[in-house]
Amino acid sequence: MAGTMMHYLAGRWSKSATTLGVLNPYDGGTVGEVYQASALDFLTAIDAAYAARRPIADLPAHERSRVLMHVAAGLENDAEQFARMITWESGRVIRDTRAEVSRAVFTLRTAAEEARRLASEFFDLDWLPGTEGRYALVRRVPVGVVAGITPFNFPLNLVVHKIAPAVAAGCPIVIKPASKTPIVALMLTRLFDDAGMPGGALSVLPAPAHQTDPLIEDERVALLTFTGSPAVGWGLHKRAGRKRVALELGGNAGCIVHDDANLEWAAARVVTGAFAQAGQSCISVQRVFIHESIYDDFAGRLVDRTRALRLGDPTDVATDVGPVVDDEAADRIGAWLDQATAAGAGVLVGGGRDGRMFEPTILTDVPTDLNICAREAFAPVVLLARYERFEDAVARVDDSRYGLQAGVFTHDMRRVKMAFRGIEVGGLVVNDVPTFRVDHMPYGGTRDSGTGREGPRYAIEEMTERKLLLLNLHADD
Repeated sequence: MAGTMMHYLAGRWSKSATTLGVLNPYDGGTVGEVYQASALDFLTAIDAAYAARRPIADLPAHERSRVLMHVAAGLENDAEQFARMITWESGRVIRDTRAEVSRAVFTLRTAAEEARRLASEFFDLDWLPGTEGRYALVRRVPVGVVAGITPFNFPLNLVVHKIAPAVAAGCPIVIKPASKTPIVALMLTRLFDDAGMPGGALSVLPAPAHQTDPLIEDERVALLTFTGSPAVGWGLHKRAGRKRVALELGGNAGCIVHDDANLEWAAARVVTGAFAQAGQSCISVQRVFIHESIYDDFAGRLVDRTRALRLGDPTDVATDVGPVVDDEAADRIGAWLDQATAAGAGVLVGGGRDGRMFEPTILTDVPTDLNICAREAFAPVVLLARYERFEDAVARVDDSRYGLQAGVFTHDMRRVKMAFRGIEVGGLVVNDVPTFRVDHMPYGGTRDSGTGREGPRYAIEEMTERKLLLLNLHADD
């Protein structure tokens, strides 16, 4: 469908000796091919980015903002083409991918606004005798070369979340997109190329992981920003040396439904949060703790809504749930489900599999040490458990190696306060699911869920540092 696409090396479209085929997770058909980058290509990209540090840093704020607004307009004009490519590459349903394109446009425009807000701070220093006439000017200056590595599940918006803040901050950036979904990243790159980026300030290089060592180890890279699995992310962190590292590494999001919740609203949101994108989201609802007085009622509502979901062709607007990304993921999910049922877990609905397609599944009575509960499932599976005391539910949500986001449905602010204090996460969502995200908010986690925050304003903070100018305006008096 896409033919063979060149990669983007230091501001030029380039070919290489090897290509990577991109397959449609739904039907196994070929979506297209991309030329793969080598380790030498990554070194070349870093050379060019290092040389481009000053040209992009010297761009005035209005010009950095203009580039981002140009890309946003181009993306909006070609929204349907981008949405269909995401669906073909990732298997996500077309309704979700159209929403992702809209989110990416919003992220670009937000970053364009933030480029204009990088203001300096000026203040007096005359707090002590002898400091009269002294002033401080504090500016945020770009850190230098940024390396970004992105996953398959949001192959457009998460690439935008790396590139847009870098442009806004005045940093050159080298991106390694997910090997399963590189085409949409290169389509986006065409828009940046057309916008007139400084030469060498952007490279987008599809490649196997073993070719990307320079991104992690080269000391000229000032910041590594990675979104993906904890095992890979923390491994990169160990190898990164003295450079800054920002990691968004997923979780097994927990959600509490208390007895004062709006049950119809909560049920609708939990089903959406658990099964959208076939559960392949870092903040997909995985564990739901329900007060015992409403457990049967709420579980019944979830089952009814889940049975109404439609599986099938992700290009069909009537489809709710598409395939998982590949056979490896499907086999892992199947093994984890088998492990759970063998250990005595109950299946309220779902549990069936057809290749890469899984029925949306609700499990009960799952031992907490099993993979499907203790690790990130990344699957259309949600686990239910009942509780008696709210503080116990808080403790059970917090009983996790992860800490990305959590949700709580209640109208009692005392309980909200208890959950906010008691659950170690980057974000607590009240009266909605932890899957909720608006792209300008600070997004990130604690513990195995990573370090640092995304959202244009907060990513710009990661990509800049404070530089101080001290002024003595009293010396000539």
